[in-house]
Amino acid sequence: MKLDMLTKRAIQHTLHCLLGCSIGEILGMSITTWLGWETLVKVIFSIPLAFLFGYLLTSWSLVRRGVSWRAAIKTTIATDTISILSMEIVDSVFLFFIPGAMNVHLGDLLYWFKLLSALVTAFLFTVPVNRFFIARNSEEHHVHTH
Repeated sequence: MKLDMLTKRAIQHTLHCLLGCSIGEILGMSITTWLGWETLVKVIFSIPLAFLFGYLLTSWSLVRRGVSWRAAIKTTIATDTISILSMEIVDSVFLFFIPGAMNVHLGDLLYWFKLLSALVTAFLFTVPVNRFFIARNSEEHHVHTH
C-alpha cells in the first residue's frame, strides 16, 4: 500500500505530536498513580503536561530552524492545538474503557499496557484529523513539511 504525500505528512506530524503528548501523559499518569490520586484527577493533571511537552517540542524544533521564540510559540499553538486535543480526547476516553486500568500500580504490566494502547489508539485516530487540517491550512502544511 502506497501512501500519498499528504498522508505521509500527517503521519509525520502526528508522530511528532505523539512524542510530546507521550512524555507529558506518561509523566502525569506516573506521578499521579504513584501519589494514589483519583482517576479524574490523573487525567486532569496529565492533559496540561501533554500540551506543554507537545508545544515545547514543536516550538523548540522551529527555534532550531531560526524562528524566534515568539513566532515559534504562535505557530505551534496554531498548528498543534487540534492535534494534541484530538490525541488527548481519544487517549483519555480509551483509558476509561479498559476495566480496572486506572487503578493499577506503576509496577503492574496493565499500567504500561494501558498507556501504550491509549497512545497508539490516539495516534490512529489523530492521523486523519491532521491530514484533514494539513490539507486545508497552508501554514501547518509548511511547518510540518520542513
